[in-house]
Amino acid sequence: DSRKVKLGQLDLEGALIARDRVGIQDFVLLDSHNSETAFLDNLKKRFTEDLIYTYVGTLLISVNPCKELDIYTKKQMDLYMGVNFFELPPHIYALADNVYHTMLSEASNHFILISGESGAGKTEASKKILQYYAVSCPSFTLLDTVRDRMLMSNPVLEAFGNAKTMKNDNSSRFGKYMDIQFDCQGDAVGGHILSYLLEKSRVVHQNHGERNFHIFYQLVEGGEEDQLRHLGLEKDTKHYSYLVFDYFSNFHDFEQFCINYCNEKLQQLFIQLTLKSEQEEYEAEGIGWEPVQFFNNKIICDLVEEKHRGIISVLDEECMRPGDATDLTFLEKLEEKMGNHPHFLTHKLADKKTRKSLERGDFRLLHYAGEVTYCVLGFIDKNNDLLYKNIKDVMRLSKNPIIQECFPATEGDSRRRPETVATQFKNSLLRLTEILTAKEAWYVRCLKSNDNKQSGKFDEVLVRHQVKCLGLMEHLRVRRAGFAYRRRYEVFLQRYKALCPATWPHWRGVPAEGVEKLVQHLDYKPDEYKMGRTKIFIRYARTLFATEDAFEICKHELGKQQRIQKRHLIFFSFYYKGVQARKERDRRAWAVKIIKQFIKGYITRREAKTTENSEYLAFVRQSYLNRLKDNLPKTVLDKTTWLTPPPVMTEASEILRQLNTRMMVRKYVRGITPQKKAQLQQKVVTSAIFKGKKDSYPSSIAVPFVDTRIKEQDINMRILQTIRHERIKYSVPVVKYDRNGFKSRPRQLVLTQAAVYLVEEAKIKQRVDYVSLKGASVSNLGDSVMILHVALNDPKQKGDLVLQCDHLFEALTKLAMIANKQNNIKVVQGSIKFEIQAGKEGGVDFSTAQEPMIFKGKNGHLMVVAPRVKSR
Repeated sequence: DSRKVKLGQLDLEGALIARDRVGIQDFVLLDSHNSETAFLDNLKKRFTEDLIYTYVGTLLISVNPCKELDIYTKKQMDLYMGVNFFELPPHIYALADNVYHTMLSEASNHFILISGESGAGKTEASKKILQYYAVSCPSFTLLDTVRDRMLMSNPVLEAFGNAKTMKNDNSSRFGKYMDIQFDCQGDAVGGHILSYLLEKSRVVHQNHGERNFHIFYQLVEGGEEDQLRHLGLEKDTKHYSYLVFDYFSNFHDFEQFCINYCNEKLQQLFIQLTLKSEQEEYEAEGIGWEPVQFFNNKIICDLVEEKHRGIISVLDEECMRPGDATDLTFLEKLEEKMGNHPHFLTHKLADKKTRKSLERGDFRLLHYAGEVTYCVLGFIDKNNDLLYKNIKDVMRLSKNPIIQECFPATEGDSRRRPETVATQFKNSLLRLTEILTAKEAWYVRCLKSNDNKQSGKFDEVLVRHQVKCLGLMEHLRVRRAGFAYRRRYEVFLQRYKALCPATWPHWRGVPAEGVEKLVQHLDYKPDEYKMGRTKIFIRYARTLFATEDAFEICKHELGKQQRIQKRHLIFFSFYYKGVQARKERDRRAWAVKIIKQFIKGYITRREAKTTENSEYLAFVRQSYLNRLKDNLPKTVLDKTTWLTPPPVMTEASEILRQLNTRMMVRKYVRGITPQKKAQLQQKVVTSAIFKGKKDSYPSSIAVPFVDTRIKEQDINMRILQTIRHERIKYSVPVVKYDRNGFKSRPRQLVLTQAAVYLVEEAKIKQRVDYVSLKGASVSNLGDSVMILHVALNDPKQKGDLVLQCDHLFEALTKLAMIANKQNNIKVVQGSIKFEIQAGKEGGVDFSTAQEPMIFKGKNGHLMVVAPRVKSR
């Protein structure tokens, strides 16, 4: 209704006037921020008004309304594009937009973590973010391809990874990390999707009333008859034991254990990153930071994942040890190793009272969100990940040609045992946390309003449990540990300046000084606020409420004054419009006269000279010369941009063109020095060899070449006396890698008119005359390694040279020109073979990584890791 639309347009501070009816838009401003009841009451107020989004600082809470809301239109997207985070009501579009623009302005990586239990709306939230980026980001062909693939991947992922459960018709049964890569202009240029903890057991076990993965039903019920016949399938799902949703199994404790471990790990990361963010803002603003007391769940994470001692390590040991390992022997090992842990309990370890609530095959963990009891039944089998083995058995035993075609046998299928499920999950989770720790964090916490998918129903018990499990009260306590509200001085002053005569209507000074005058006028107490470097920090929500209430009263008074001023403005506007209309009339009359003269001059331009056509032709000449002045060719090679002259200027234009060309030629010729000419000649050779072939070539273009990198006085006298008759043309320091073992040795590479010399202080280690030099090879990557290939016609001649040179382009260009080997320098992808000696080959393998390195590989080759070069 219109009332809701009006409220929906209010910003954070403006909405405070309706706080008693529709709650607070940001929980940080909740006066009773330690009260779980007040927290839930605020959520319920907003939910009742179809306001499903609420902030906790920059964290977004989303309550599933179990119905369609008209808040995701193109108009809504346009409304949130490029606005301040708190300028409009809480919305997932506001968070998506601020993540995007913060990423661009700070040139840093960011992530959005969406969490919540099944049916809370996580999948829908991720879709809404992707749809927003599809509309709001710059659009061009590559971006369209990237975002289309991201959006189109969702149905495929949901088909293979989603299923109907008791709580959700489209429940994601796996974790998903979606990465979108943007360039510095904000254009999406790539992306990838990682999945983890797929609920593989659902293929053969489902709870009562639940279904298998969507793909099976889509294939059986949606497949063409010919396709189904080819696959040996029938349309009726009742013919398949694993699809009849009546099959029942409740052994899901292992999966729940993994999921709860994931939640525990993410909660640990959540609190760490939130504290880090808060502390960094306080330090940046010069506000004293007071340590925040909170429950550190590292003790629980260690209990699960600690190497050699954690539950996962004990489970893996039981799965891999010889003998009859069972779920109960696993439980016994847990009791043996963790009997004294304060967060671990079993039937055997519990006291008499607690023992009644535990079966003999149970163990209980005290998670940050509360106690959870797990039955160990099925832990050993599920952790062994028998899917891999079962597929191989099917391949081996089946004679079905379709199965043999889909799963062809390969050598080495049983060479190594795959990692256990728990270890796979732990490793993928650790990799995920490493990825997230390196980025700036944003959060969406999804809450399910009720278990019956009923619109308008708010189940307080269910929501309270989710609030606890998601650590929302803990997060709020961290955010409220110091100051409830903070705003940039400019924003705060712009909103409340009307409350102080000294700042109204315009404050001409520094914003911080204006805010100081404003809060003093409002009688803020010293303990109620702090002045940071760029923001004001207000400690209590009630202080802001009082300020907003005063502003609401002030607006009514200002409204009266504005209505009076508006009447005065209307009167003066009529008078002003009359004056302007008369000026416009006179201007148009003058314009008509000038245009008539101009038209007459154009008509009579080829007749005898008159006042009209003389003025017209003078205008034509002047206009052409002015345009020509601003559009002269910039280089001698530009033959096309000379402006076409009007007939009256044809002869003059040709003379001017010739003069301009001579002037540019003279200027260019005078500017070329002999040194520059030689430099250009060398750069042309470099371009012919490496342009478009080697990644590091573009960065070398602007680096000038020098005559030599080693002065003659720095070369040993004995060497100079030996090769002086050949006349040294160029020298450069290199690192030589032994052909056997690849030990690195510093050397000097000396090019003479006749040969290449590899020099170690006073000793010539190798001489290769240019006739015996077959050529050189380099990789296409950003490394500086080159291989000089030597013809082994002479038995005394050593094998090829493997060198690393910091001035690779310069050295190879000099070699190409001195030895006339331009066509013998090759740029190679992957690996380069070289001759150690006659009949014996070695190899150099090239790859990329963040950090460059060179080492001997396990395959006996020299491994050269080049730094990644940004795409051009």
